[in-house]
Amino acid sequence: MELRALGTQGLQVGAEGLGCMGMSAYYGATDETEALATLDRALELGVTLLDTAESYGPFVNERLVGKAVAGRRDRVVIATKTGIEIDDDGTVHGHNGRREYIHRAAERSLRHLGTDRIDLYYLHRIDPDVPVEESIGAMAELVTAGKVRYLGVSEAAAATIRRAHAVHPLTAVQTEYSLFERGLEDNGVRAALDELGIGLVAYSPLGRGFLSGAITSPDDFAEDDFRRTDPRFQGENFSRNLAVVDAVRRLAGAKGVTPSQLALAWVLHRGAVPIPGTKRRRYLEENIAATAVTITDEDIAAIEAVAPRGVASGERYAPEYMRSLDG
Repeated sequence: MELRALGTQGLQVGAEGLGCMGMSAYYGATDETEALATLDRALELGVTLLDTAESYGPFVNERLVGKAVAGRRDRVVIATKTGIEIDDDGTVHGHNGRREYIHRAAERSLRHLGTDRIDLYYLHRIDPDVPVEESIGAMAELVTAGKVRYLGVSEAAAATIRRAHAVHPLTAVQTEYSLFERGLEDNGVRAALDELGIGLVAYSPLGRGFLSGAITSPDDFAEDDFRRTDPRFQGENFSRNLAVVDAVRRLAGAKGVTPSQLALAWVLHRGAVPIPGTKRRRYLEENIAATAVTITDEDIAAIEAVAPRGVASGERYAPEYMRSLDG
């Protein structure tokens, strides 16, 4: 797989990474055996960036990733996250971007991952009660100590990104980015990243599975799948969004690729590193094949005609989660 520079601080990763969250949380039933096989296959196919977080489980996903990379740690770039307060027993509280918590959480993540360093450490969510300078300053101390290599933030507004970057250079900003979600093109985030030389890591590049073309009804989801509360998967929003997916499916068919591959190729073409999540090898292999898809100017025009900015119906999270986003 092609390697890409992620930002300008020296980190290189495979063009497409792997979001590991769904292997342990939020998307219905889990299967550790298949998850480990999927992680193993990802490394075989050239994936180097594995994305996890202490809150996925909690802790279950970090342990899974640590188990998967044992004995081949130097082949992978492990990205994990802090800033959502979690007790050692797994009780989840609200945001916590204070220095003491970040240091304690980093030590815990290192134990769960079974490693001596975190390659890319994100502030998962911005704590509205703590200056971002304090949070990034604490994370910078971990870099100085050799426990973290590179820093990032997730779901941060442009002004917050600039303040964070002034404390310690950021390597990456992780945010939702797909044919369904292009808000960063209008809210100043993309412009800030380009100006400051910060890489873009796109989570949910398939619109939480919508753009795979495999979802035809909200009833497709397990009872504990969080998409049952996602506004884009409810009522009239679902019907409108499904019509967009059908249009993308037709474009993909004419090009001889799957809807997932076309959607991922578009994100890759936009210069982002997508981290589509999956817990099954067959979907992983389909997604990785998108790195070989060439997007032409004609493709871009056709995609823009059916999926322009703002095409998705509904907010991207339920109200309580929208309130946790910075800016």
